[in-house]
Amino acid sequence: MFSVVKSLVRPGKFLAPIPNRGIISVFGSQAFSFLNGLLSSSIGPQDNGSQFSAVLNAQGRVLYDVFLYPSTNSAGKPGYFLEYDNRLSEAPPLLSYLKRHILRSKVQVRDVSEDYTLWASWGATEDQVWETQRQWSWARSGALEPVWDNPTYSPWGTDENIIHDRRAVGMGRRHLLKADQGSKVLRDYETVDSEAYLLHRIIHGVPEGNMDIPAMTAFPMDSNLDAMGGLDFRKGCYVGQELTVRTYHTGIIRKRTFPVLLHKPDENPEDITSLTSHAFPSNIDIRPSVKSRGDISRPISRPRGTGKLLSTAQGVGLALLRLEHVAGVQNGDLDLQIEIPEGGRTSMWSVSPWWPSWWPQEPASSIEQM
Repeated sequence: MFSVVKSLVRPGKFLAPIPNRGIISVFGSQAFSFLNGLLSSSIGPQDNGSQFSAVLNAQGRVLYDVFLYPSTNSAGKPGYFLEYDNRLSEAPPLLSYLKRHILRSKVQVRDVSEDYTLWASWGATEDQVWETQRQWSWARSGALEPVWDNPTYSPWGTDENIIHDRRAVGMGRRHLLKADQGSKVLRDYETVDSEAYLLHRIIHGVPEGNMDIPAMTAFPMDSNLDAMGGLDFRKGCYVGQELTVRTYHTGIIRKRTFPVLLHKPDENPEDITSLTSHAFPSNIDIRPSVKSRGDISRPISRPRGTGKLLSTAQGVGLALLRLEHVAGVQNGDLDLQIEIPEGGRTSMWSVSPWWPSWWPQEPASSIEQM
């Protein structure tokens, strides 16, 4: 991580609202089997732990990234709350999608978004005491999975309506609260705004929602869902499973979502002492170019393809990048740049990725940690 980015990390205990997330209740005697056939992670009939997962389409592309909260209804019957990005996107509305798949399943689904609010907390002992040293399993394709130290215990926690956010080390916890509670049950935290939560996510390299994981177009591994623990490559049939597992075993991961620093082209990212306040649009192309060098003993081939800038905040952001482009930047061979239209002209900005500290290096990888 660049030193100027480290300056954004403040000590303290923080609580922030998580915007643009809807809640769907899924209750019934077959709720677990119903969801197990639709989600990319495994759900068992006796599973009382929370989970991070995803809903894929038949072509293996992401419709929604989701969190699953086991709960009980007013009649004492077990079920789940499903948290997702409820902004309009190319994906079908999740409630309609679930209802279309019910068929003869004994489940009831309904939107309860008006009854709940979502909050993220980080920095307190309770937000990190459960963290353990990460272990990893690699596939030849470049896909990876966290290997939890105690497979019989849910790594996402078992407290009702609270999730240990283990998508990345240091993310903290998520709290599903009754709408009339707000943040009253978490009085010991400094309440910050949703922009602070966005910045927190970016610094930890965590994409979330359809701004960072474009619905109907993003592949799960491109969006780091494997590294964040949202995929089970060994479970039985679910929607999108065939292509996902085939990629795991026989494909090659060519793209990943990285945190990036945005700066002027003439600035060295290692020497920057202050971040730009410039506002950047999302979903713009990131183009690679070969650096001009005096040394021509090692020829550089013309780079292929482009990346995409996703969410941004305070001069940093998330970007979908080709791994070969990231390697080229780190080897000093390539620059990554974006063009921003401004008042009839365009301005150029450089995009410098860094490798998240929680993310391991692939064995024998040519990409070295920054």
